[in-house]
Amino acid sequence: MKKYIAEFIGTAVLVILGCGTAMLVGCDAAAGGGYILTALAFGLVIVGMAYCIGNISGCHINPAVSLGVWMSGGMSGKDFVGYIIAQCLGAFAGTGILAAIFTAGGVTDMTGGFGSNGLAGVNGSIVSGLIVEVVLTFIFVLTILGVTDKKANHGSFAGIVIGLTLTLVHILGIGLTGTSVNPARSLGPAVVAAITGNTAPIACLWVFIVGPFAGAALAAVVYKALNSEK
Repeated sequence: MKKYIAEFIGTAVLVILGCGTAMLVGCDAAAGGGYILTALAFGLVIVGMAYCIGNISGCHINPAVSLGVWMSGGMSGKDFVGYIIAQCLGAFAGTGILAAIFTAGGVTDMTGGFGSNGLAGVNGSIVSGLIVEVVLTFIFVLTILGVTDKKANHGSFAGIVIGLTLTLVHILGIGLTGTSVNPARSLGPAVVAAITGNTAPIACLWVFIVGPFAGAALAAVVYKALNSEK
């Protein structure tokens, strides 16, 4: 149970600080500043949480990461299901906190939907959006599997490497899809946005669930093949 609570907290923090930063400063690639700040926010959250809850749950805080770890034999099926439930609940809780902050304070949401993902950057193309999410998640999860491999022995540097990699994929992805690579992170904001009257994010939500899961599964298969002694 402690592992699930840790995943709940970690995912909530990711949404609060990552999506919250996007809501506050915007994600316009042309403006530049808000774009980079959002990428850094998501990456730095991972660094902080890795050293906070990493020793408790492994700090997945992402269903796609949990899928990659499960497929690689790093966790049981029971924990896999438990992690995903905890992560999704954490995303809802984090978005709820953002809704309370921004609504009560009258703060403008620069993203228009609690930091939800969308396809505006790829001109509404579902195919392009799927490709972006599959590729970016593949890179992110492959890095995680490599840097946390016991044979790699990266020790205390793993959290920094993972956080920097998430920052990197956000730098490319924000202007295209808003960068999900995390189904829970996409689910929470999209559902809360729909509840508050903005149904646009939920219309393409499936892209940000299927894409990351497909990218993570591909990363697990590729890493297992590359790492095989046969």
